[in-house]
Amino acid sequence: MRMTNNELRMTKSFFRLCVISLIAVFSVFPQSDGSQQNLLGKAGAFAIVNARIVTVSGAVIENGTVLIQDGKIAAVGANVSVPASAEKIDGKGLSVYPGMIDAGTTLGLAEIPLGANATMDVAEVGDLNANAKAITGINPHSSHVNVTRVNGITTVLSLPAGGTIAGQAAVINLWGSTQAEMAVIPTFGLVINFPRISTFSGFGQPQIEFSEAVKRRDGRLDDLKKIFKDAESYGRIKDAYEKDKTLPTPTTDLRLEAMIPYIRGEKPVIFTAERERDIRGVVKFVEDTKVKGIILGGQEAWKVADGLKKINIAVIYTNIYNLPVRDDDAYDYLYEAPSKLQQAGVKFAISTGNDGAEVRDLPYHAGLAGAYGLSKDEALKSVTLYPAQILGIADKFGSIEPGKTANLVVTDGDLLEPRTNIKYLFINGRLIPLTSRHTELYERFKDRK
Repeated sequence: MRMTNNELRMTKSFFRLCVISLIAVFSVFPQSDGSQQNLLGKAGAFAIVNARIVTVSGAVIENGTVLIQDGKIAAVGANVSVPASAEKIDGKGLSVYPGMIDAGTTLGLAEIPLGANATMDVAEVGDLNANAKAITGINPHSSHVNVTRVNGITTVLSLPAGGTIAGQAAVINLWGSTQAEMAVIPTFGLVINFPRISTFSGFGQPQIEFSEAVKRRDGRLDDLKKIFKDAESYGRIKDAYEKDKTLPTPTTDLRLEAMIPYIRGEKPVIFTAERERDIRGVVKFVEDTKVKGIILGGQEAWKVADGLKKINIAVIYTNIYNLPVRDDDAYDYLYEAPSKLQQAGVKFAISTGNDGAEVRDLPYHAGLAGAYGLSKDEALKSVTLYPAQILGIADKFGSIEPGKTANLVVTDGDLLEPRTNIKYLFINGRLIPLTSRHTELYERFKDRK
């Protein structure tokens, strides 16, 4: 049925009135679009003087200076000459640490899990998504960015999830208004959810027989091996064509194309695995395929220490806040795992494994590990220098040394203590405001009665 001219005019007038009303509402009650959540801070030259400097890679300087110029650490020491152009920050009674690094999150890819699907970009449809890149889904204005960095975490590895091959993880700094500004390594590693044996079939459903669970795992593992072989063959075909253009032009396959640097060992493959038998499966898979492997999760990785050390597989441990799996496991079973990895000589780092909201708790994860066997120095390294080494960015991050990126945290106490306050924060040499959605809400409601 068609509208009359009068009805059409009335409809247009109604919509105009709605738009005007909405504008008025948004004017009276300013809405948070998230853009204020990643303020870019102040650039320039800075000198933190009279401070205790915890270099991590070397000795602690009890009373020294850190000079920041052009986004980098220009000088560190007890007798540093400070140029007149540098803004001085009195660090008396304060300590300077390198910014912490969480090497196992989905920060920037997830915002509100329930009720706001458009804010979730963690996983792609399908099972094999090697071409999916986490960096393209990162939201620079996520409220999680500020909430995390104001607690001293300045760099994270953000990982896609879902399927067997989830996609490519990105190393990002928690500074920048675009994905390109945040990117440290846009495509760091290929995330593979390693096939595991599971007898769980769903709530209220009977358990799967163990033999059937093993059969299903083996089938998924065969599929994974096949796609690795397909990618290897695809890479050889591409190479042959580049050398001889008279050969038939190979058909482009974006998923196989994306896997080439990983199957050739040029970039690492991150395998999610928790139980001993699954981690042993990863070790064998890495031995067979000759890829560069990293374990993410690693609940029982210490039980496979010899295999991990043999082929240099590092562990990004994400289980400090989790509960023990078995009823007869000790309450501190997961707290002690990092110390067991360290004692066994396995390269490791501690991560929250969180989707963003709780990544800010990274120092407390390390602190708990430090209370259950890990030395204080090792606990600090597990969230600074060690993740930098695993991520291949230790030449720029993870410790306080001249020439490294000035990602620095100035505190009034031990960085891993919950009672410690962050007094100053630098990312890429910029002095970052210590504000977040949490501080904004606190200021807004602290005086309510």
